[in-house]
Amino acid sequence: MLTKEFEAYISVDVETAGPNPSQYSLLSIGACMVCDPERTFYVELQPDKDDFLPSALTISGLSLGELAEHGLPPAEAMARFEIWAKEQVPEMQRPIFVAFNAPFDWMFVNDYFHRYIGHNPFGHTAIDLKAFYMGVTGVSWEETTMHHVAARYLDGRKLTHHALHDALDQAEILREMLAEAGHFDNEKAS
Repeated sequence: MLTKEFEAYISVDVETAGPNPSQYSLLSIGACMVCDPERTFYVELQPDKDDFLPSALTISGLSLGELAEHGLPPAEAMARFEIWAKEQVPEMQRPIFVAFNAPFDWMFVNDYFHRYIGHNPFGHTAIDLKAFYMGVTGVSWEETTMHHVAARYLDGRKLTHHALHDALDQAEILREMLAEAGHFDNEKAS
């Protein structure tokens, strides 16, 4: 079963201007419900810092100048993300943050939620798909790269580094891993 009685899995991906939220801005957030990936959220944020790594912007294709002009202020973006998550998750369930390399995505989302709205609606819950993949398949940590995971669950498809598209792929990966582990029937979910 994918969604337990008290759990609602939300796949989250972010694009950033660098490797940590103390120096670099969160630039975009994509999310979808794992059990119903058509229920999505996407937002681009105004940068709250000037520092960036050129490689980070090259990977995402985002522009700090365009985001400064057209992105949402971080407080508004995080408030919208919280509202969306609350609308998706029934009152008796708890949202569970799911990401591929969750420590990275979680670090930015948690920091921005606390800084801009004072709390994180996910609490302290996160599922790291890399670690879950390691547990399901018994591979070494070195074999948990997206190259290996995508070959097994996404027919080799690569991440686009667009936060929403990647969140959708991550949701597919989790559904496939849960099905492989015997906890989810993909045929019944369709």
